[in-house]
Amino acid sequence: MQISLLDRTRTRVGETDAQAVAATVERAVRADELGFHGFWVAEHHSVPGIASATPGLLLASIGARTRRIRLGTGGIMVPNHRPLLIAEHAALLEALHPGRVDLGLGGSLGFIPAVREALGRMRVSDEEYRDEIAQVRGFLRDEGPVRTMPRVAAPPIYLLAIRGGLKLAAELGLPAIVGGSLLNNAEALERYRNSYVPSEAAPEPRLVANVDVMVAVTRERARELLLPEAWALADSRNVGEFRALQPVDEVHRRRAAAGAKQQQEIAQQVRRGIAGTADEVAERLKEIVARTGAEGLLVSSSTFDREAVAATDEALATLLT
Repeated sequence: MQISLLDRTRTRVGETDAQAVAATVERAVRADELGFHGFWVAEHHSVPGIASATPGLLLASIGARTRRIRLGTGGIMVPNHRPLLIAEHAALLEALHPGRVDLGLGGSLGFIPAVREALGRMRVSDEEYRDEIAQVRGFLRDEGPVRTMPRVAAPPIYLLAIRGGLKLAAELGLPAIVGGSLLNNAEALERYRNSYVPSEAAPEPRLVANVDVMVAVTRERARELLLPEAWALADSRNVGEFRALQPVDEVHRRRAAAGAKQQQEIAQQVRRGIAGTADEVAERLKEIVARTGAEGLLVSSSTFDREAVAATDEALATLLT
């Protein structure tokens, strides 16, 4: 099974942001040793719970510390950058680590209006988004009005299935990264395949399944380890920001005082994750790959306890082929 890891550089209560960044790099080094296919990092601006805003810069550091693992941007948010700059960053990363780069692109704007204003983009239309992705690809192919430097082989582009990304990926002939409810939408996945327009770089439709996973000695403990991330997401709707992860015991204490709506949001978020023993998780992941026809998995494992994340990585490594 082809498995890549997605690490969003989540911050934890009691540690510095610099420690969170260093932990992401060390996790990538270990993932390389374990034989994972790729290691992906994300772009989030001015979010207290996430210390990664510049995927290319972080991956440049990770690439220097690793030997063979692929380096993925999961993803660079196109509305936040000019297409030429995205192409230049990707080209430089490819020059530093030839043949190891996967360029994941997405269409999200800043988390809150103040961030969007600081980034200089309050809104983006579907037409603008499509055109800017096409420009990025054109620059990387040396087909733009100016030359992209350094001149390198264009890295593969993957489109995150947000902002109608699955339909757009089919139109542009791009592999797609699909998660959440779309993984259970057989009609949408089939529509992507049936309407796919072949491209030179990707003549056939290709899907990567993005899933949240936690492995522990019991299913109950694995589900409990999902609580810090679930609490942070539910709490963000009340406080207006996505905060650092809390220990499980603290989440239990805060959850007991939460309202019914917040309790429901937390429970729903935990149910969305794939949590259990190593054997239970392996069966679930194999079922997802078989049902969706995905070529591989992009796995996110997030909890306060870094040792629990490392244990999940070790368990997933046994599924690699």
